[in-house]
Parts: sequence; structure tokens; C-alpha cells
Amino acid sequence: MELLKVSSNSNPRQVAGAIASVIRDHGHAEIQAVGAGAVNQATKAVAIARGFLELDGLDVVLVPTFAKITIAGQERTAVKLFIESRQVLVPAH
Repeated sequence: MELLKVSSNSNPRQVAGAIASVIRDHGHAEIQAVGAGAVNQATKAVAIARGFLELDGLDVVLVPTFAKITIAGQERTAVKLFIESRQVLVPAH
């Protein structure tokens, strides 16, 4: 499974579609965001994806962590969001 990278310019609805697709295929997804704007977009995307997945009777749980990454030779701190499906819900109509 690939890591979904989110920036402050990412469209939350498009990221949400990617998250929902990965969750449907693999049962979990992982997002990486660096900076407050990127974390904001990623968080909105997870909330939107939850709505998409609810239509399939799925719910998700989010586990945030920090990670050290290297960008252009510099060490940075990223927020990684691990999202996995949990209990099956009654699908919304």
C-alpha cells in the first residue's frame, strides 16, 4: 500500500476519495502531512472519507503519530495518520 501525501494545497474531497478507495481495497490507509495547513487538509479529508465509507456500511478509526522524514536533505517532522476500518455500521439510506 502506498503512502498518501497531503499538502496544504491538496483538495480534501479528492484526498477523501483516495482514502476511501484504499480503505475499501486494503482495510487501512496511511497519510503523511508536513505543516499545519497540510495536517488541516488531511484531517478534513478523513472526515469526508468517513462519510463516503458510511454509505458502504464502514466506519473508520484514526491513529495519529509523528515521524521524522527527510525533505531536500533536511530532517522534518511529519504527522502520519493511520486510518483503518472498524465495525460495520448499518448503511445510510
